[in-house]
Amino acid sequence: MIKQLAHVCIGCTDLDAATRFYCDCLGFTRVFDFVKDEKTIGFYLGAGGNTYIEFFKADSVPDTASPIRHLCLETDDIDAVIAQLHKYGYHTGPKKVGGDQSWQVWVSDAPDHVKIEFHQYTDQSSQRTGKTCYVNWK
Repeated sequence: MIKQLAHVCIGCTDLDAATRFYCDCLGFTRVFDFVKDEKTIGFYLGAGGNTYIEFFKADSVPDTASPIRHLCLETDDIDAVIAQLHKYGYHTGPKKVGGDQSWQVWVSDAPDHVKIEFHQYTDQSSQRTGKTCYVNWK
């Protein structure tokens, strides 16, 4: 049901510094950007295979106490994941297509309420096409 870790989301104060460290120094590849109101607010880095590190400028999305915002698990059957979570009594958010054109659903784990996102990629997913992801979050 779960294929692999899809990505870890990190909130950062300086996207350029993150690029210097992860891309210039460590050799990660920038796959696509997140753009809001014509400004880059984040990006995806390839971390090997189909695994990524997602960065968002700390003030561009709702903040948490930790710089680790959430983890995302890739699945090839998001409906089966939703059914399994519901079977065990976990409440999920709605299944939807995100700005990156991937199917997604969210849940919090127990007991620590870590936010977990599940992704099922489509042929149009930015993770596959490299296309910029335009968002309109509040």
